[in-house]
Amino acid sequence: MKLSQGVEWGMHCAVLLAVADDRAPVPRDALARHYGLSETNLAKHLQALARSGVLQATPGPQGGYRLARPAQEITMLDVLEAVEGRARPFVCQEIRQRGVGALPAEKCTRPCAIHAMMDDADEAWRASLRAVTVADMAARLTPATRAHIRRELPHP
Repeated sequence: MKLSQGVEWGMHCAVLLAVADDRAPVPRDALARHYGLSETNLAKHLQALARSGVLQATPGPQGGYRLARPAQEITMLDVLEAVEGRARPFVCQEIRQRGVGALPAEKCTRPCAIHAMMDDADEAWRASLRAVTVADMAARLTPATRAHIRRELPHP
């Protein structure tokens, strides 16, 4: 499974915004500069995060982004799904019903063992991301990293 770079960007920005929680909205260009990212490309991911309710966008010269909910209520799965969507990575093609070894449709009324195993793996992966909040990730940062983030962000 390959995830877009937007997942990493979105997760880092959400954690940074959790650290900056008590500040005014953080401008998009400040987020892009902080991580050395293209502001144009980052904007697409920030908009997706805002549309999904992970971030709140404030327009205007004093605008920017902040978390839309408390960091302890936003899971890393929320961020991933905001950027990538909710589609499952495995799509069963039902190849057991093709070719010379094809099974008749009446023998394929339930998902095959491969399909079931892939669904189980996907759910386990999603459960692990659902169990970790943005606040949990912010808490993993060292005090020095948290101080660095606060120091580097624009002050209101």
